[in-house]
Amino acid sequence: MDITARASSIGALADETRQALYEHVVSQPDAVTREAAATAVGVPTHMARFHLDRLVEAGLLDTEFRRLSGRTGPGAGRPSKLYRRADGTVSVSLPERRYDLVGHVLAGAIERAADGMPLRDALDAVSQEQGRSIASSTTDAGDHDETDRLTAVLTAQGYEPRRESGENGVALILANCPFDSLAREHTELVCSANLSLLRGVLDGLRCDQLQAHGEPHAGRCCVAIRPQR
Repeated sequence: MDITARASSIGALADETRQALYEHVVSQPDAVTREAAATAVGVPTHMARFHLDRLVEAGLLDTEFRRLSGRTGPGAGRPSKLYRRADGTVSVSLPERRYDLVGHVLAGAIERAADGMPLRDALDAVSQEQGRSIASSTTDAGDHDETDRLTAVLTAQGYEPRRESGENGVALILANCPFDSLAREHTELVCSANLSLLRGVLDGLRCDQLQAHGEPHAGRCCVAIRPQR
C-alpha cells in the first residue's frame, strides 16, 4: 500500500460514525451484516451501509456474501452482504502492532545471554520483567475486578481482548497479535516471549485467579487468559 493509499485509509476513520462502525466490525469474532452494525452503534441501516462501503473502498474492511440461515437451493433467500476486517495491516497499525516492545525484550535477553545467562532463561526473565513493568505503569488499577483490570491493560497494549464465557468462568481471548509478522517468521521464540510477558502482566496486576495459556490459533494471539482451575 503506497503512502497515498495509506493516508486515504487513515482519513476514512476521521468520521465518528465511521470509526464506531469500524471498531464494532473488527471487534466481532465473525463477519457482520450492515443491519447488525447499524443496531450496535445506533444509526439507521442506510447510514451504516454508506459508511461501511466507504471503509471497504478505503481498504479497511472486506466483504463476503453468505446465507445466514445455512439453507441452500430454491427458497433459501439471497445471501447477505457481510463485513469483516480487511486482510493486511495499515502502516499506522490497524490492527495495532508493538514491534518496539518485542524488540526491547529480545535486545535485553541478548544482553543477558552475552553475560552468560542461557538465552531461553534470559528471554523468560526479561519478558516477565517487561510484563510487570507494563502492569505497574497502568493508571487505572482502581477497585475493578481482575478481569476488568487486565482487559484495560491488554487493550492499551493492542491485544484486543474479547471475553468468552466457559464452564470455569470468563476467559479473555486475544483477538490481535501485536507481534504478528515476527511471530509468523519466528514463532517459537516470539510466542514464548509473549507468553512470559503476559504472565508478568498477570503477576504485576496481582491477578491471582487468572492464568496465561499458550493456545496457538490462526488469526489471533497465541495466548489466552483463563481462570485458574
